[in-house]
Amino acid sequence: MRRRGRRRRPGPSSALAGSQGRLLGLALMLALGLPSGLFAPKSANVHCSSGIDPNGVKVVGSTNLPVKVYVKMNFNSPRILCITSHLRNSELIDPIFQWHGPGGDMVTENQTVKITPTGTLLFRQFKPEMSGVYTCSLVFKPTTEQSEKSYLIKYVLYGPAHLLGELGIRLECGLALGVPNRSQPPRPKPPSLHQKQAFIVRYHAAPCNSIYNTSFEKKLLQILSKLVVGLSCEIALQTSECHHVKMQRAGLQNVLFFTFTVSSLEPEKGKSTCEKSACDISRRLRKAKDLIEKFFNQQVQVLGKQKPPLPEIYYIEGTLQMVWINRCAPGYGINPLLHPDCPHCCVVCSPGSYNPREGVHCLQCNKSLAYGSKTC
Repeated sequence: MRRRGRRRRPGPSSALAGSQGRLLGLALMLALGLPSGLFAPKSANVHCSSGIDPNGVKVVGSTNLPVKVYVKMNFNSPRILCITSHLRNSELIDPIFQWHGPGGDMVTENQTVKITPTGTLLFRQFKPEMSGVYTCSLVFKPTTEQSEKSYLIKYVLYGPAHLLGELGIRLECGLALGVPNRSQPPRPKPPSLHQKQAFIVRYHAAPCNSIYNTSFEKKLLQILSKLVVGLSCEIALQTSECHHVKMQRAGLQNVLFFTFTVSSLEPEKGKSTCEKSACDISRRLRKAKDLIEKFFNQQVQVLGKQKPPLPEIYYIEGTLQMVWINRCAPGYGINPLLHPDCPHCCVVCSPGSYNPREGVHCLQCNKSLAYGSKTC
């Protein structure tokens, strides 16, 4: 079945004893003095000039190489036009539009797909299984006297939902973006990218077999957790080790080595405390990083004003380090060679590849025939 369009004209805890207790009281005071959850929301919309109509989110195709379109999961797609940039402002007489997708000819409208009389394709609540190659056959007459001309316009649709590292959700040169479906309640986003921050920090410690070190560890984690709870983030202790370290001009010292992670908590449905793009994972993790760095910097400032003797347990200035830990969800991966327009995106794995666990890349598998495969 072929859809014939109408002619259209272009238009516009409690404290510890002694010095340990004093230190913990100081740390608590520092934590309570830091702001938490204070950040200005920023628009979550992604904009890029390449292939997008400035008057609306529309994508034009090509008869040569397929145009890649990246659609955010559970969002509506942009308007995918059955036309090329060359024909965009041309008059088409008796145009006939026929879309063909991974499942065959697309002839009728349903709950997930809409085709307008002018051949525009729109997906509602985009899912990984909708990824694939889409072509539109366009037949028309340039004038009433001329014979028909035909074009085959090509697209490849992918489903990324998040980007890596400090880039947040900004596309460097994405050809398209997802549009929120405002006619339905928001649905939970799939965990296509799992982001964490790992912090390594050192403290001058009590003797390594002292119970004060364990008590301090618990109190420190409570303080850090309270610091980031307003950002819907959580703190998890990875390792805690006490070592004897020979310091220059300081002899043998007891040092606590802490490694803890900060990860994002997805809010329960209907109980979200963040607004709009403030829920963006990368944005919240960056804010948590800023608060944690400020907490340790203030410890240095306050301890610098203390009169001797120093407390037995205290932060060693300059030892705080942070690294990003990024993982794509199963069925997704990063491939800047295949997706140069979205090089930091976790994109659904193409046929011939799969990602069985939280890895960064899709693995090759000739037996994998579907998009988003998690097994080979």
